[in-house]
Amino acid sequence: MNTSRPRPQIEVSAGGLVQSLTDPELVALISHKNRGGKADWCIPKGHVEAGEDLAQTAVREISEETGIEAEVVEKLGEISYSFKIGPQRIKKTVHHFLLRQTGGELSSDMDPTGEVIEAKWFKLSELESILAHENERKVANLALERLS
Repeated sequence: MNTSRPRPQIEVSAGGLVQSLTDPELVALISHKNRGGKADWCIPKGHVEAGEDLAQTAVREISEETGIEAEVVEKLGEISYSFKIGPQRIKKTVHHFLLRQTGGELSSDMDPTGEVIEAKWFKLSELESILAHENERKVANLALERLS
């Protein structure tokens, strides 16, 4: 009988905080349903696709989830965590960037997965009370420090 635990599935994502072209104090967030069925505000992000580097993934995901075209300003950092879906353990690393809007209009209509409920601008200084996840609040605080 094999009693060893199955290897975790490894996932890598990228995304970030994109500053508004008209007001650099504003950043775009998305709302989506969490596993409990409630709406959470979070930083736009998604899985790396074949042939992409992390910055390209962040730009593409932000475009898909918010309608915003953006360019990377700098890397803010990465967060790693584990979770389970049924018996499968998943180890995920998310790379976060600070980006600047270069075009587009804020909208959740372009999301190909249909996961995004809403996309909205928020003041960077307000994110501590808005973001659902502690690790994303830390990313927002780092962005606030870098921009101060």
